[in-house]
Amino acid sequence: MPAFLESLRELDDRRLSPYTGWTRDHWGALADHLLLSARPYASAGHARVSFPGAPGGYGADVDGLEGFARTFLAAGFRVAGEGGRDPLGLMDWYAEGLAAGTDPRSPERWVRLDEHGQAKVEAASIALVLHLTRPWLWDRLPPLVQEQVVDYLAPAIGSDYPPINWIWFQIIVEQFLSSVGGPFSAKDIAEGLALTDGFARQDGWYADGAERAYDHYVGWALHFYPLMWTEMAAGEAMADTRRPVYLERLERYLHDAVHLVGADGSPLVQGRSLTYRFAAAAQFWMGARAASPSPGSPEGGGTGMPGFGLLRRAASGIARHFAEHGAPDEDGVLTLGWHHAWRPIAQSYSGPGSPYWAAKGLFGLALPADHPVWTATEEPLPVESGDFHRTVRAPGWLVSGTRADGVVRVVNHGTDHSHPGTNLTDSPLYGRLGYSTATSPLLTGAPVDQSVVLLDEHGEPSHRTGFETVRAERLPSGTLVGASRWQAHWVTAEGDRPDHGSGRSGPVRLGPWLEVLSAVRGPWEIRLVRLSPYPTGSASPTGSASPSGDAGGPLRIGGWPLPALGDVQEDAASVGNGRLTSRVVPGSGLGASGVLRAADASPLAPLTLVPWCATETPARPGTWYDAAIHLGGRSPGEPPALTWDTPGTAALSWPDGTRDHLPV
Repeated sequence: MPAFLESLRELDDRRLSPYTGWTRDHWGALADHLLLSARPYASAGHARVSFPGAPGGYGADVDGLEGFARTFLAAGFRVAGEGGRDPLGLMDWYAEGLAAGTDPRSPERWVRLDEHGQAKVEAASIALVLHLTRPWLWDRLPPLVQEQVVDYLAPAIGSDYPPINWIWFQIIVEQFLSSVGGPFSAKDIAEGLALTDGFARQDGWYADGAERAYDHYVGWALHFYPLMWTEMAAGEAMADTRRPVYLERLERYLHDAVHLVGADGSPLVQGRSLTYRFAAAAQFWMGARAASPSPGSPEGGGTGMPGFGLLRRAASGIARHFAEHGAPDEDGVLTLGWHHAWRPIAQSYSGPGSPYWAAKGLFGLALPADHPVWTATEEPLPVESGDFHRTVRAPGWLVSGTRADGVVRVVNHGTDHSHPGTNLTDSPLYGRLGYSTATSPLLTGAPVDQSVVLLDEHGEPSHRTGFETVRAERLPSGTLVGASRWQAHWVTAEGDRPDHGSGRSGPVRLGPWLEVLSAVRGPWEIRLVRLSPYPTGSASPTGSASPSGDAGGPLRIGGWPLPALGDVQEDAASVGNGRLTSRVVPGSGLGASGVLRAADASPLAPLTLVPWCATETPARPGTWYDAAIHLGGRSPGEPPALTWDTPGTAALSWPDGTRDHLPV
C-alpha cells in the first residue's frame, strides 16, 4: 500500500464518518500532498508547473500555465478555509509565480488570453483564487505585480468566448477586475448572464450550451460559477436578485446528483473531461457553502438542500474512491486517466496539467473547520439506503440504484451532445443507451456496448446520435419507462481522431427508423426494439436520396461493458468478474449471441467484456424484438419476462413479483 494512502487510513474517524471514514483532515492531507508533490515540476520562478508526460494538444506553454492555475485552486481553497493560516507558505510560493507569469519580459511569462483560447479558462481559476484569498495574497502583492495581473486578465473584455460554460470564465474574470478597480465591461457581464440563462433546463439542470450536452460540467461548472459570481458581486442588484434563483436550481439538482454516486464513491462514468476525477465533488461543497442550516436541524442543509452529512458523504466518497484506486499516483501526481494513467481518456485539449482541475473537488476546504458540513455525521447515499428508481427529465435518464451491489445505472434516452436529426457518429461518452458507476463505455471502435444497431452489408453498425426523445416516466409500480427513436445512419467520418464530445460528421447513408423502448427495474432493463422502412426518396443530410427500400441488415443489441477484473466467468451472452455480472437474455427472433472481448478500450481494466445478441437475418420492419439486459450482483437470478396482452400492450413480469402492463 502506498505510504500516502496508509497515512490517510490512519486518520479514519468512523464515528463522524461511518461510511467513508473521511474528515476534513483527510481532505487537507490530500490537498497538501498534491501541492507539495507538484513543486518539483515547477519552473524557477514558479510561474509554470510542467508535469511529466507528452505535451498536450495545445503545447508545452499552455501545459505549464494549466499546471500553475489548477494547482493554485487547491492552494487557494486550502488557505481560505484556514482564515489565512498558511504553514506551507502557499501564498508566497504562488505570489512568485504570479509575478513571473504576468511579466511580459519574463522567460516564464504565461500565454496571454489574446494569444490562445485556453488561457481564458486558466485566467478564471486565477481570478477566483485571488478573490478567495484577497487579504493574504492580492492585498500583499506589490503594486507593479497587481498592475501586471490586471493587464494579463484585461483581454477578456470584449473577447469572444464559446457559448457554453466558457461564458462563466469571462464573467468571473471581469467581476474580479471590477472588484480591484481594474477595467471591465458591464455589458459583457450582463450579456453573458443572459446567455447562461438559456442553459437552464427542468428540475435545476443546465445544458452546456444549446446542445443536449449533460455531463459532470453541470455540477463542476454550470452550478459552481453562478453562485461564486454572486459572492464576488454581492451587493450589486443583478447578483442579489439572481442568487435565490441559482440556489433554488442547485438545491433541486443536488437531489438528483446524490443519486448518481455509487456506494463505492464512483461518479457516473459518462461525459467528457473524466480525467478531472474528483472535481465531481465540487457541486456538493457548493451546496454546503450556499446553504444555511435548517432551523432546529443542525444536520440539514437549508431549505430544500440535501443534508450536510449527505453532501459530505457524497464528496468524500468520490475523493476516497480515486485515492484508493491510484489517483494520485505513487509520486503524488494526477496523471491523464481515470484511476491509473490511461491517456486515451484525454480530449484533444488535455495535457499533463489538465487533470488538476480535480482541485475543484477540494472546494470544501474553503469552508472552515466549524462549518456544519464538517461537523455533521455522514448520512448514507440513496443507493446505500435502499433500491431506487428515478427519472431525470432534462437529460432523459432513467436512474436505477440497487443497494445489494451499490451500483447506479443510467439508461439514456435524452443525451447525445447534439441536436435531433444531426446524423453524426455516436460519441461513446454521450451516445450510448446506458452508463453506470461500475462500467465504462468502450472508448475505441464502433458502437457495441449499450447500443441498438443495424449492421450493413460490411458488418458496420449504425449510429443513433440525433435521436428524438419520446418519453421518460415512472410508472405507479416504480418501474421506469423511456423511449427514443432515430434514423439509423452510417457515417464515413472525417479524420480518425477519437471523439469524446460531439460526434463526428462526414458523408451519411441513411437507413430505417429505429424505435427503442426501455423498461427499467432494479438491475434489469427490458429493451424493446422496432424498425420501420425508411421513407423512399427522402433526402439525406448530404443532399443525396437514400436508396429506395434500404431496410438495413441484422439487428444487434449490446449489453453492459464489464471490466474484466478478478475471477472472470463467461457463458454465452453472460459475463462476470467476481463482483458483478453483465448479461443479455435474447427474446424471440434474436437467435445469435456472444461476448465481445475488447482490449485496452476502457480506463477500468485492460480487457472489457460485452455480451450481445442479434437477429440471424435482416430485421423485419414492424416487428417488436425484445431482450433483457442485466448489470448487477454475481447471481442475477431469473430474468424478467415479456408477453403480449394484446398486439399493442406488453405485459412485463419482474423477478420481485411486480407486473406492469405497458402500451407500446
